[in-house]
Formats: sequence, C-alpha cells, structure tokens
Amino acid sequence: MSEPIPYDQSMRANEALEYVLAVDVGGTKVEAALVDDRGTVLPSSRHRAPTGASATSEQLASAVRTVILATLASVPPGYPLIGVGIGCAGPIHLHSGAVSPLNLPVWREFGLQELVAELVPGLDVRLRMDGLCITLAEHWVGAGRGVDNLMGMIVSTGVGGGLILGGVTVSGPTGNAGHIGHIEVGGFLDACACGGTGCIEAIASGPKTVAWARSQGFTGESGEDLAAAYAAADPIAILAVKRSGRALGQAIASAATLLDLDVVAIGGGFSNVTPDLLDFARAAILERVQFAYATRVRVVHSTLSGDGPLIGAAALIHRGELVL
Repeated sequence: MSEPIPYDQSMRANEALEYVLAVDVGGTKVEAALVDDRGTVLPSSRHRAPTGASATSEQLASAVRTVILATLASVPPGYPLIGVGIGCAGPIHLHSGAVSPLNLPVWREFGLQELVAELVPGLDVRLRMDGLCITLAEHWVGAGRGVDNLMGMIVSTGVGGGLILGGVTVSGPTGNAGHIGHIEVGGFLDACACGGTGCIEAIASGPKTVAWARSQGFTGESGEDLAAAYAAADPIAILAVKRSGRALGQAIASAATLLDLDVVAIGGGFSNVTPDLLDFARAAILERVQFAYATRVRVVHSTLSGDGPLIGAAALIHRGELVL
C-alpha cells in the first residue's frame, strides 16, 4: 500500500503563484477565498456569509455574490485569476451547472454556476459536489497524497462524499457519484429528508446525532455541546457518538467492499466531535472478517482542517487533469 508523500511547502518557492477563486456552498454558510497552485489558502482573501434552510433563494444568491465580490477585491496586484472552482452540497446537475442541495430546500435546480460566471466574465468556472472537492483536496495536499483509490467524506451539517479511483475523479453522468450520505445502512430506521430510511446523513450528521441524543434525554443543543458532554463521559453522549460511528463504519465497509478502496479521509465539523468517532467506525469495518481486501481500508482524519473544501474547489482548476 502506498503511503502519503511528504509535502514540501518550500517547493517552487521562487516561481510565481497562480490563484483560483474557490467557492464552497453548504447548509450553514458559503465561503470564498483565493487558493494558490500549492494548495494554500490566502487568509486575507477568505470571506463567508450564512446560508441556512430558512433563507430565501435571493438571500442565498446574495450571500454567494457578497463573498465572491469580497474575495475578488482581495486578488493581489499582478496575479490574475486562472479560474473559479465551486463545491456545493448535492445533488448537483453537472451539465446544466445547477444545484439542488438537500439542506437548502429553496434551491431546486438553481443555476449556481451561471450566477458565479456572471461575476467573473471570461474565466473558466467549474462545479462539482463538495464531497468530490474534499477528496481532491486530500489527494492533492492532504491525507490521501500518493493514494489512487480514495474516498473523501464530509461529516458536518450533512454527510457527503467523493471518489478518486485509479488516480482520477469519478463524477458519474450527473455529477453525483460518491454521494455516500444517502447510502442506507442496516439496523437503522431513521427517516431521511431524501425519502430514504437509515441514510448515513439521517444518522451520523452533526444535527441528527444531537437530535437522537436529545430524544434520549440529552439537554444540549449543538455538536459542541455533545463533544463537551462526551469528554465528560456523559452516557447519552457516548451512546450517540457510538451509534453514529457505527453507522459511518457500516457505510464505509460497504463502499470498500464495492470499490476496493485504500483510504477514506474524513473531514467536516462534526468529525471533530471526538477522535473516538473514527475508532467506532473502524471497529464496524473490521466485522467484515472474511473480506480482507475491504477491512484493509485505512480510515483517517482529514489533515486540512477547515481549509479542505476551499482547497478542493480550487483543485477543480489547479488539478483539472484529474477531473473527469
């Protein structure tokens, strides 16, 4: 099994940088920033605005415009942009450039790519699911360097995923391949907004894990509250995290069985609730005792912190040769 290659930040130190405007649209916020061709986010260019299920379509569009225009104003003199990459929660509609994020119900087949393109005339604008973007980021400068069969996952407000197989991305004809958040797992009956039952997102996302804990008597209201309670050995918090970790592990085991994966890299806010979350997932994977090719998969935490989605969106341009 190949190991990640150490990344040397000093490489090409004397070469001129090229910047991509990266945009990440999710269920609670939209962010934009400039990302250079080494996979580094320019801190002064980073801007965010809230989204949320209660926002109107125009409020969401205005948030996107606001952060993009602020980031465009941050472009260093003499460094023209080479393109724009957009990562968005799915489903997406690849050929039309439209999006229908499950957690933003007022956007159904909304023309996000066209909205962004109007703000950056003449630039190449590429759109993919946020899960695929995080996978590209991990493959480029994160925990998946040197790995050609990789699944990236986001565990946050929702649960997303993306695939690199044989060293190139797998988007599928509509752009939604790898959307593991809506794989159903056995033993769970949680209703999902997609219409399914027992989907990973309905079980293991931050809000759904907190909701399950509250149904058992937990009085906290957020993932941060649950993390603090888990650290204090609160029994309900422990059960909630174990439950979500097991569901994640079952889904990953199924994906590894189907796709023969080397690595699964997991990021997103709720993935930080406790390191034990991934231990519970790993334990569930190891129950596939007769499938060594599946249980060999390494489940690792993202090394990119909150930068991963933006780096991955920029990789749609910077690493465009991998994007099919």
